[in-house]
Amino acid sequence: MQSKISADFAMSFSRKVNAFVKRSPARMALIISVLLYVFTVTMAPAALNTRTISSIVMLTLLLSFASAGQTIVLIGGGLDFSVGAVMSSAAILTTGIMNSQDGMFIHTFIAVIIMGASVGLLNGVCTTKIGLPPLIVTMVISNVVTRLQYVFTQGSPLGYAGPSFIRSVISRIFGVVPSLTLYALVIFPLVFYILNRSRFGRQLYLVGNNAEAARLAGININRVKIFSYIISGMFSGFAGMLGAGYTQSAQCQMFDVYAFNSLIAVIVGGTMFTGGVGSYTGSIAGSLLMVVLTNMLTALNLAQPVRNIVLGCVLVLLLVMYNRKKPVRQ
Repeated sequence: MQSKISADFAMSFSRKVNAFVKRSPARMALIISVLLYVFTVTMAPAALNTRTISSIVMLTLLLSFASAGQTIVLIGGGLDFSVGAVMSSAAILTTGIMNSQDGMFIHTFIAVIIMGASVGLLNGVCTTKIGLPPLIVTMVISNVVTRLQYVFTQGSPLGYAGPSFIRSVISRIFGVVPSLTLYALVIFPLVFYILNRSRFGRQLYLVGNNAEAARLAGININRVKIFSYIISGMFSGFAGMLGAGYTQSAQCQMFDVYAFNSLIAVIVGGTMFTGGVGSYTGSIAGSLLMVVLTNMLTALNLAQPVRNIVLGCVLVLLLVMYNRKKPVRQ
């Protein structure tokens, strides 16, 4: 009798957790992040300090910037695995153009935005006009972009980011708040406007949820999808530029892992892999969860192979928790 009551309680609790995850994935990601950090501090008290917290905030912001474009593409029913390659290329362009000099921010910004938009345009055209699968297209183009990095640099780092630009990224306001937060004050509202207030955002959700309904409503589906890839490339480029300010120098493939991390952060944050549903708030929360989880594994001083296994198992568990129904489709 007691075992039956326990089983009923466990099943009821599981249903409530599942319902909460579906209803508020961003809040759930935040709760898990807090629990993971509390566990980290409990197991490794040295992790509780302003420098670690500031580092977590900085890395979360950087990942959330990279996740911005991934969120937009995924909502539209696409997929962008070139995020990491674009970030790495943008970092190389940043250090190459600035070359340890101040006063080159505008030149660098224009260069990385054009580069990112060009890669995004190529992704969009190949997936919509040619009809190739987004996964294959973006991975192939990512590989091409990576090879170009080696051609451009000959495998050696090119210079350093400008001193003033580096300070604008890594310095701390009041000794705690990363100055990278100032960039977030521009990027976050911009992404929220694109998704929630712009005509493009409304069309994007409809295209991702039901492409046929979008077509019947007079929406140019291909144009919306191509534009989503262009935006993704631009955000990835800017994130790579900021990443160069964080690391101060750049090398080939240094941000390739962000292709995977941004995708997981966006999905954990509530954006559906099949498109049509998602929010940037969730992607920010998912980015925090990814960073806190990685920080926990590092603080516990686990061997790298063990760390990779634990990370993979936890991510699989999270993705199972965030499994949802498919959107309405034709």
